[in-house]
Amino acid sequence: MADPMPPISFARGAPSLDIVDVAGLSAAAARALAEDPAGATAYGTSVGYPPLRQWIADRHRVDVEQVLVTNGSLQADAFLFDHLVGPGDEVIVERPTYDRTLRNLVAAGAKVHQVAMGADGLEVDQLRTLLASGVRPSVAHVIPNFQNPAGVTLSLAKRQALLALSAEYGFPVFEDDPYAEIRFQGEPLPSMLSLVRDGAPGTVVHASSFTKTVCPGVRVGYLIGPADLIAAIAERATSTYISPGMLAQAIVYQFCVGGDLERSIQTVREALARRVRLLGEALRTHLPEARFIEPSGGYFLWVELPEDVSAAEVAEAAAARRVAVVRGSDFLLSGGEHALRLAYSAVKDAEIDAGVRRLADAVAEVRRG
Repeated sequence: MADPMPPISFARGAPSLDIVDVAGLSAAAARALAEDPAGATAYGTSVGYPPLRQWIADRHRVDVEQVLVTNGSLQADAFLFDHLVGPGDEVIVERPTYDRTLRNLVAAGAKVHQVAMGADGLEVDQLRTLLASGVRPSVAHVIPNFQNPAGVTLSLAKRQALLALSAEYGFPVFEDDPYAEIRFQGEPLPSMLSLVRDGAPGTVVHASSFTKTVCPGVRVGYLIGPADLIAAIAERATSTYISPGMLAQAIVYQFCVGGDLERSIQTVREALARRVRLLGEALRTHLPEARFIEPSGGYFLWVELPEDVSAAEVAEAAAARRVAVVRGSDFLLSGGEHALRLAYSAVKDAEIDAGVRRLADAVAEVRRG
């Protein structure tokens, strides 16, 4: 018997199985084991699978010594923060920002400053005022493209201004950039890594991942930065896990060089472009009082509910209707009580309208008290 109310999740930022290239991954795995069985099945070194490391270096036009390939980008983040941030150190992040980044920094004892964002990303003037007041960050963490959770993109002018502040005040910019390839409309902007590489002032450490373009299960991310910093982090990585997963990295390498990556990116772009359009239409129809900016790429849409509506209560009422959402307060040190993050990446087209209808019913229930 069909489930009368099947679960629908707007909570997880992961592609649904129907847009994962399972056949391409299967073929890439076969090639990895056939062409390099020793390299794919050995421990390897802490800097990652050498062919993939070189491929990443070539793609970003950097020296291979600047690249560390890790078990997912969150581990790259953890290695960098562990290296740069200690108890009491000041750190700049966006407001709102990725919940795991925020929790990990707070757990490390960092003094976290959240800087507001506009429709074009981090409010650099607010950061400039903060720096002028005496704040001296160990690092500034930004998600420049289709930010998680807000969905906005840092403009070119703000990228350049942020790098100028990095040079003036002597802190590195951590460019956490897993969504850059998932653009639905408009022209791509240069990464801050590329701006510095081509002569802009400032210091950048860049992280990305194959989670959003291949699949989450491969758990392959990477870090790019100054060679001495990468070497120091590689020493820590050796003590942590000897090496990351060589087999997963060998599969990703074959997936990339075989042309599957570009096809996968196009599949994900087309699917998510439809889904965000359908989500926007459903919100305008069923929750017309909600405010949001429809993103031009990425996985997430940030929704501001009316001020008389508690997002925590809505999340609970939605869960009772088998719809999962994430509260905005999870991405903030304070505030966000009337906001939700909706991930449209794992929700198939036919589920979106039904999911928003249930969400609207949950909002109505909360308003009735």
